[in-house]
Amino acid sequence: MYLNLNCQEEIMATTTMVHVRVDENIKAQATETLASMGLSVSDAVRVFLTRVVADKQLPFALRAPNAETRAAMNEASAIAQTHQARFDTAAELFDDLEKNRRK
Repeated sequence: MYLNLNCQEEIMATTTMVHVRVDENIKAQATETLASMGLSVSDAVRVFLTRVVADKQLPFALRAPNAETRAAMNEASAIAQTHQARFDTAAELFDDLEKNRRK
């Protein structure tokens, strides 16, 4: 239901159901995250679709990571899984940062 502030009249919106297949784990995590923001999954879908209609585009950019970014993501995953960084000392890390800064 919407309230038209100019005419002070209530306008009943016609609604329809949207069914979406999504990974169970993603749904659970999204539900929890949205709940912490005071939103339901249905609320979030309504906000998303409203933005798509208003902006005539997705409300976020879809970008595929380039090769360098994918390599960094893979390295980060490996570090997280093995708890082993590629540098043994802070000095090695800073040397690598300085070397790459000059590129």
